[in-house]
Parts: sequence; C-alpha cells; structure tokens
Amino acid sequence: MIPKTFKEVIDLGDGREISIETGKLAKQAHGSVVVQSGNCMLLCTVVSNYQQADVDFLPLTVDYREKFAAAGRYPGGFFKREARPSDGEVLTMRLVDRVLRPLFPKDYHSETQVMIQLMSHDSEVMPDAMAGLAASAAIQLSDIPFETPISEVRVGRINGELIINPSLSQLEESDIDMVIGASADSVMMVEGEMKEISEEEMTEAIKFAHEAIRVQCEAQLKLAEAFGKKETREYEPEREDEDLAKKVHDMAYDKVYAVAKKGSSKHERGAAFAEIKEEIIASFSEEEQEEYGGLISKYYSKAEKNAVRDLTLNEGLRLDGRKTTDIRPIWCEVDYLPSTHGSSIFTRGETQALATVTLGTSREANMIDMPSFEGEERFYLHYNFPPFSTGEARPIRGTSRREVGHGNLAQRALKGMVPADCPYTVRVVSEILESNGSSSMATVCAGTMAMMDAGVQLTKPVSGIAMGLISDAETGKYAVLSDILGDEDHLGDMDFKVTGTEDGITACQMDIKVKGLSYEILVNALRQARDGRLHILGKITETIATPNSDVKAHAPKMITRTIPNEFIGALIGPGGKVIQELQKETGTTIVINEDPVTEEGIVEILGTGQEGIDKVLAKIDSLMFKPQVGEVYEVKVIKMLDFGAVVEYTKAPGNEVLLHVSELAWERTENVSDVVNMGDVFEVKYFGVDPKTRKEKVSRKAILPKPEGYVARPPRDNKGGNRDNRNRDNRRDDRKPREKRD
Repeated sequence: MIPKTFKEVIDLGDGREISIETGKLAKQAHGSVVVQSGNCMLLCTVVSNYQQADVDFLPLTVDYREKFAAAGRYPGGFFKREARPSDGEVLTMRLVDRVLRPLFPKDYHSETQVMIQLMSHDSEVMPDAMAGLAASAAIQLSDIPFETPISEVRVGRINGELIINPSLSQLEESDIDMVIGASADSVMMVEGEMKEISEEEMTEAIKFAHEAIRVQCEAQLKLAEAFGKKETREYEPEREDEDLAKKVHDMAYDKVYAVAKKGSSKHERGAAFAEIKEEIIASFSEEEQEEYGGLISKYYSKAEKNAVRDLTLNEGLRLDGRKTTDIRPIWCEVDYLPSTHGSSIFTRGETQALATVTLGTSREANMIDMPSFEGEERFYLHYNFPPFSTGEARPIRGTSRREVGHGNLAQRALKGMVPADCPYTVRVVSEILESNGSSSMATVCAGTMAMMDAGVQLTKPVSGIAMGLISDAETGKYAVLSDILGDEDHLGDMDFKVTGTEDGITACQMDIKVKGLSYEILVNALRQARDGRLHILGKITETIATPNSDVKAHAPKMITRTIPNEFIGALIGPGGKVIQELQKETGTTIVINEDPVTEEGIVEILGTGQEGIDKVLAKIDSLMFKPQVGEVYEVKVIKMLDFGAVVEYTKAPGNEVLLHVSELAWERTENVSDVVNMGDVFEVKYFGVDPKTRKEKVSRKAILPKPEGYVARPPRDNKGGNRDNRNRDNRRDDRKPREKRD
C-alpha cells in the first residue's frame, strides 16, 4: 500500500521552490522529512531517547553526510565506501548544531541524534543551505521538546541585488556569501565571508534573510498541523529548589562581585572564584551536600554569572579591569622561526597564536572531493588547539569540529586578500599556544603577518576581533564588549567575531543567545567592532607594514612559464625521463598543468636557487626555439665531422644544426679544422629547410665578405662532377635510338 504523504511548498521566487515532504521514508524515526529543491534531495531524521542521560548537558549529535551516489559518483580511495566526514560536511554540521542546540529545554538531557543525508545532488542547488530547514522540520514532526521552528538560508549579492540560496555559479559572482539561521522572531546565527562590505550592508543582508526564514518557519508549522503534530513528550525535569537557590545567591553574589571588580588574570580570578565556591559548599553539612548533589554548584554558577553581568551593566567594568571598549595589550613579532617560509607571533592579553606559512606548487593544493563540490584550494589554513593552551591535560583524538570551524573562519577572512595571480600554493598553520578569548581572531592576525613575512603580496592586511554583548531585557540596559575573554563568551548574550581590512568586512561568525535582538544594537555592535579591528590593525602594521618584496633566501622561488601544448611532450620526455633528469640536475620542482581556457601548458618551476631555475627556463627556451629564415644567430661548435661541424644555438642549448663544410668559408675548405674547432663561437645565417636535402641549412660564409676576385665554382650534382659538362656530354638529341639485338 502506498503510504500517505504530506507536503508543503516554499516559493523562493524566480521560479525556484523548496518542498518539505513526510510520510514516505524512514517512518520509524521520531521525525523524518525529505527536503527538495530542483533535483537536490535531503533526507533528515531525528531520534531522541526517552530516558534522560545521567549528564548535566544535552548530548546532541548533528550529523550531515553527502552520499557519492547522489551525484552518480564513486568515493575516492582504495575502499569504495564513504568514511570519515570531510571538512565541508563538518562545517555544515556546525551550522545546524549552533542554531538547534539553544532551543532544546535546558533540563532536557536525553541523547538526541539528527541525521541529514544528501540523497540526490543538483549542481545548481547548494545543499548546506537547506540542512537547517530539514533538521527543524523533522523535529517539528516529532514529540521532542523544542521551543520553536527555525531555518537557515544562504544570502548572496550580485550587482547590488540580494539573492536567497544562490547557486554555486552565482556565488562566484557574488560579493556576499552568508548563512543566516533564525526563528520567526529572532536571528540566532550568522556566518560567512564578504568582499569588504560595510556594517550597514551586512545588516541589510541579515534582514533580507530573516524575511525568507519566516516563510520557511510558517511552512513547517503548516506541515506539522497537516501531518498531525504529536503531543510533546513528558520527561523528568531537573530538580529545582528556590530556597536553596536564594541562599546560595545571597552567600555568593557580593563576594563574586568584589573579586570581579578587582580586575585580575584568568588564573588569579579562577582561583578566587573556586575558593568562594568551596567555602559555600563547606558551609553545608555532609547530609545537605549529599541531598542537594550538584544543585549547590549549579546555583553558585548562576550567582557568579549574575554578579559579573551586573558589574558590567552597572559600572562598565569587566573581569580583567577593562572598560567595555578596551582592547587587551598586544605584542607581535615576525620572522620568529628561522627555517619556515614565513612566521609570526600574535599575542593579545592571554591569547597567543604562532603562525607559519609554507609555499608550494599547484601539486600541494588542497583537493576537495565531495559529491556537491569538486575542486582545489591554492590557499588554505589549518588551526590547531592543543590542550596546554588552556592549562589542561586531555586526550587528543584527531582534529575536532571546533578546530575545523575556527580554521575555516580564519581562512575565509584572509583568502580574499591573496591576489589571484599569486603563483604559489600557500598553506598557513596556526598553533594556539595560549587561549583566553578568541584564538580564531588571533589566527587571522598572525596569519596576516606570517604571509607578509613570507613575501605573499597580500592586497591589504586583515585583522579580527571577538565581541560580546550583555543585556537586560527588563531595564533595557546593554553593553557591547570589545575583545572578549573566554568567561565573557560563556556568560554573554552574543558572541560575534568580525574580520576585515580598513575598508570593510571580510568574514564574520555570530551566535546570538538573546531573543529579539534589535538591529539597532547589532549595528552599534558592528561599529564598535570596526573601531577595535582598526586598533588591532594598527598594531599589526607597526610590526610589518607591507609584505616583504621577495620570499626568503631559503624559501622556494616560483616562476611560471606558458608553453604551447606541442612542446609539453618534449619537456616531459619518454616516460618522464627529460623532466625527471632536469629536476635532479637543477634541484627544482617542475609541475606542468593545462590552462583550460587557452589550452596551453603552464609550467611551474619551484626552487631555492636561481641558477637551477634559470637552467630550467633555458631548457624551455631551447625547446621552444624556432630560428627565422634570414636571421643571424650565434652558435657554438659541439662536434667535428669530416663533412662539417655540428653547432648549437647559444641562446637555445640543445638545438643543433649541421654547418656543412661548403658553408664554412668562401675559399675551398679541405679540412673542417682549418676553419673552426671544438668550442668555437661565431655567427651563422639561417636559410630554413633546404628543399633538396630536406635538412636545415645554416651558413658561416654568408655573413663574411667575398674575397677579392672570387669566382663561384659551378654547382656539383649528386653524382659528382660539373653539371654543365655532364649535360653536354649526355645530349643524345642527334643520335639514333639503339636497335634491339636479335
């Protein structure tokens, strides 16, 4: 029996639609939908255990995978099966997780799994823009407690016109690429890159996206109503005790406020807060401690948060003694590591990043192989966050999702400033050595300086800053915090990171925890962020104002040369013999690619020694050398023969031609060595290919003056002798034909 299905359609304008359908697939999941736009189809399922986990957080897993079969392709590698998620898939997981997680009840601790799978790919539809919609729609069809439907859309701008969910080809023309996540009432998440746009332009794009999201949220509610929205499940809430909460608050608030007001370092402050907490716990009897369990710690944390927030709102002071607009002390250094191609240290307060740059050929490009996108990155950035950076000891289990996300943000911030004609593949690695507030923004600053130190000709330097917001809905007070600490990130209402040049924003990442944030506050926060960015940019340019004019002496120099396709085979040689020997002889790396537009060969020559690079260029010039008829060229004798000398063009070593003995001099030459010897250098004239011998002809005598009284000898035929005499002797016009013998 064909199952009954339910469907809602969302009109995106310009003939595009998104449909949300349920009832056909994955019916044992607690909620499942198929979201489709064009030929792109996402299947999303959600399942949440009915038993509460014994933890004090929500064990939520958001998983996004792209199936290669969706694009009619096989997975790469030896095992033809999808394995660990790619960075692109991880980034989509983070986009969805960051919007969903705050909307579950704070005391809901059941293990929950949201799985989103790309089942059919459309090259004109980017699936990650629909992943948030699919996740929220599946949850709306379940009985899982969830505050309100949300959705996510991508915004682009082409020729000043904003577009919802642009295609990949449209994004290449767009100066904005932002993903916005929101409910019908509030914007909750913004992430993207821009080409130096203003704060007002960014706000306009967010507003435009929010209008489209409201329509998508309404469609989810209609689908849930048609399907038959389930009653929200009951679960055992966390234990609460208002009297205990008030008691702990009264015991902790003033003490925390006093410590916070002193302004101290992370470790001093942490030790002081820990001491207050221990005193409060010790004031309860063993029986009370056993009875209340973690409630005392929970209520202490709440009191600490309230005290720190009130200090900022009431007195404009922060945990480390700064005012709301102050930036922590900054010191920078470049060329710190002697053997890297470029390096820098950026330290801001208790956050420190050490960045390195490595330069390579196109062979070192980062290959991206996903069902929804194939390509390569000639500039990429990797971010590492070891546990010692926060004074912790914990297991290292590969690259975390956070490291992928922070590295991607810094990469997007910087990549627009790497010139299109940069011949190198550039890899930046940021090692976080200390962390107390926005190591990703420290990475942007360190990456900028390291690339300038390496001689990468950045269009403009880029800086980044992390901002926070503390607000009080009852009083209307709010404070925007520049250069936030790690603690302020945790206790604030908004965490947003903004990067840019002196002329505009290049990337942003924003998580908004408060409902109904006004656009007026958002614009004010972005403007304050600009002031902070420019302050940090000034510190960077004090250290290194412009990119170094050339790469370091020990770094590879890159030269590119374009050659016609007809010469590629000669440069490579049979089985790669020529190019391999040339690389070994010159100490260079040679990579040959084909330009898809001109269909010519692009030769990349990478080497630390200019002499080796020059030898490769000379070899290429030699292969491409074509002498012109009538031109005079310098040659060198490389071989002596009885009937002439083999010479090579000095401007094209390896290009050889025979200089016949008859072309050495005007006088008769008996021995070649009478005129020239091995190693002699002189000039010859090129006559092209002789039609009789079908060989190239050059002449030395042609550019020498004729001796006085010189008389040219009659030409000789192929059989020897004088051609005129032979013709005379062989005339048979007056003879009778020879009769046949009997």
